[in-house]
Amino acid sequence: MKNMFDSADTESVVARINKLNTEAKPLWGKMSVDQMLAHCNVTYEMVYDNIHPKPNAFKRWMLKTVVKPIVVSDKPYKKNSRTAPEFLITDAKNFDLEKKRLVDFINQTQQLGANHFDNKASHSFGNLTKKEWNTMFYKHLDHHLNQFGM
Repeated sequence: MKNMFDSADTESVVARINKLNTEAKPLWGKMSVDQMLAHCNVTYEMVYDNIHPKPNAFKRWMLKTVVKPIVVSDKPYKKNSRTAPEFLITDAKNFDLEKKRLVDFINQTQQLGANHFDNKASHSFGNLTKKEWNTMFYKHLDHHLNQFGM
């Protein structure tokens, strides 16, 4: 698995993102390419922006118990997996803006480095190790870049 805290691996992921264009079509799923980019940005918004409400105690328990093991494991996501409501993007988005935001978030994450994230609390899963953060960041991006043939 690539290391999102490593500059070479980050550049590799950014290169895949930069190959996307407005005409890119998904190999599976319903999202358009602009929606996919906005969808991927939600992960980073939950880290860097205070725009998503924190889950209540019951939902947080469910997320930690059921969803976290899926998100931080090395096992790839299944195609057409159910999307959490917070990540659903149903309206059209500005492709160039969402692409720039995603690349900026990825670069910011790499520049902060693994130690910044080690034992840092996530929006939904509580404290994560730097390996869990890396897995969460990379696996989600890789899944959706593969979805668009990148």
